[in-house]
Amino acid sequence: GKDVSLLERALHYRSQFQWDSTNDGELAAFLAYAVSFPDSFLCLIDTYDTLRSGLRNFIVVSLVLHDLGHMPRGIRLDSGDLSYLSLTVHRIFLQFATDHPDRSFFKDLDIVASNDINEEVLHSLNKQGHAITVFGIGTNLVTCQAQPALGCVYKLVEIDSKPRMKMSQDFEKVLIPGRKVAYRLFGEKGWPLLDLLVRQEEKDDIKAGKRILCRHPFIEQKRVAVVAKKVVELHALVFDGDAGGVVIEEPTLEETKQVRNMYY
Repeated sequence: GKDVSLLERALHYRSQFQWDSTNDGELAAFLAYAVSFPDSFLCLIDTYDTLRSGLRNFIVVSLVLHDLGHMPRGIRLDSGDLSYLSLTVHRIFLQFATDHPDRSFFKDLDIVASNDINEEVLHSLNKQGHAITVFGIGTNLVTCQAQPALGCVYKLVEIDSKPRMKMSQDFEKVLIPGRKVAYRLFGEKGWPLLDLLVRQEEKDDIKAGKRILCRHPFIEQKRVAVVAKKVVELHALVFDGDAGGVVIEEPTLEETKQVRNMYY
């Protein structure tokens, strides 16, 4: 058949609805996802701005897919106020279907919610009201809350020596840009006082016996000057693919015990 430019069609719809301020990288990712999974198109929309970027980019790509005979599946929310966002997304979908009768599929799209869903969250959502159709429950389904799991997320902070920053509507998920070094500062009696993050180029300034002004990353009024008896760098390069893999000597059991006893 005739070749179709998904990008041109998506940009046409984005311009038609005057949504030109949506994130271009996110739109590109949605288009790539649509090419790979045209009949199971379900997008995470809270990467940048849930309602003003993610949802709008999802809508324009869904329209392109529908033009080509495919049916989108829905969206996923993984942060923010799940009650408010799900209800707002549902309302926008219904309104869009009403305004565009030939796009009635918007009424049937799924709204999936994830992000540490547990019984307490479910009860809270039911009390508040929501429009969620599918819950993605992972961690709290397969782990015991008496021994909870450690959630780890990889965040990109620098590319080619240029700092990068993740933006989010959840304040605690906003990153401090740039490569950093973490230190633990110890007092006179050997107890840890605080942990300190500094930029890579500032690491030579962090020394024992030197007065160090430590600031809270988000609360300007919280600061303290510390003269540490000992300074320990917390991060070490463990694996380097270019160097053949593991690049440190594995500590002995006794060395591991000594580190543990330092804090407990």
